[in-house]
Amino acid sequence: MLAFVKNNFRWLLGGFVLTFFSSFGQTYFIAASVGDWQQQFGLSHGEFGRLYMLATLASAATLPFLGRIVDLTTELRVLLLVIPSLAAAALLAAFATNVLVLGVAIYLLRLFGQGMMTHTALTTTGRWFSASRGRAVSLVVLGHQGGEVTLLYSFAVLVAAEGYRTGWLTAAVLLILVALPLACWAYATPRTPVGQADEEQHDLGVQQRQWTRKEVLADPLFYLLLTGVLAPAFIGTTIFYHQDYLATLFSWSPAHFPRGIQVMAITTIVCALVSGWLIDKLGAYRVLPVFLLPLGLSCIALTLGGQGAGLFLVMFLLGISYGISSTLFGALWPETYGGEHLGAIRSVTVSAAVLSTAAGPGLTGTLIDIGIDLPQQMRFLGGYCFIVAVFMLFASRVLAARKQAMRSMT
Repeated sequence: MLAFVKNNFRWLLGGFVLTFFSSFGQTYFIAASVGDWQQQFGLSHGEFGRLYMLATLASAATLPFLGRIVDLTTELRVLLLVIPSLAAAALLAAFATNVLVLGVAIYLLRLFGQGMMTHTALTTTGRWFSASRGRAVSLVVLGHQGGEVTLLYSFAVLVAAEGYRTGWLTAAVLLILVALPLACWAYATPRTPVGQADEEQHDLGVQQRQWTRKEVLADPLFYLLLTGVLAPAFIGTTIFYHQDYLATLFSWSPAHFPRGIQVMAITTIVCALVSGWLIDKLGAYRVLPVFLLPLGLSCIALTLGGQGAGLFLVMFLLGISYGISSTLFGALWPETYGGEHLGAIRSVTVSAAVLSTAAGPGLTGTLIDIGIDLPQQMRFLGGYCFIVAVFMLFASRVLAARKQAMRSMT
């Protein structure tokens, strides 16, 4: 692993920087300012929730169109658009003068932060690596956990001392002075794989051809895969968004949930690295049947009570699923459909994931309002994970059959 990192340091660093600074557009980061915005603009929980949902839905609708630029232009040009745009969104978040401007700020944070920063990192990594794609993705996605552990805590300390405006202004400065030059240096030289005999074969996908986005959207297997791919985003965002509600429900101290997130982050890192090795050895399609099982167990664990160590068990199981899925999703699409149109294909999957993160808080919050508490809802979500895990087993076998059929024809 150390030799692999040394030989590919600049490209791994570039992807890590993008996922790390995507934190400014993630739900867990934006949620830290919700109370301040509600107070400033006189918004209720429901009113802000609807604003957040609409902004996120708009970003999900934009991503399939904007995300194609990763296929159409150089990586440097993409970075020169995405990172300054995210910095501008942070400035809007700091100095929003009314609800409309705040909505635009959240839309841009979601589009360029959660959406394009992650999309660019995983698309380029998936395209540049093939035989070692699992290891590469497992290292790049660690930026998400790095942001959770460092940026969120630092932001909270800064906001407590100087106010939320200073926090978002600092985010904009970091993006321009740190993220942009580092990412541009790393991506200045695109990676050309050498010494990997199976590189071209891997990049053609399971049927030895380059799938276009139109062909992927006509493939029934794609939609079957989405039933599993969207579950971690929906469930994880729901838990993070309702952290204040859960803290009240289970009488947690203010520091209890952040400690749980640390447990999840550490577990995610370990499982991402292990799953990256497994994916390189076995193939992404063979890992498909297992990634939803710990997610389902985490839902069930939350229904049993969140007192004491209960939250840590939930976050430990969630971290296992997050670690596997974060690596799996970076490797699955290029392995299945090839790398030539990967930007266009992944823009659809990222858009769908963003859509699920918008639906999660809105749908579960509405159910809470009518008297169905979150632990009750988690029973159904856990059951969903176990049922869809069976679908993923079927999908894995279909992909294996496609691979075998192509081998027999060559």
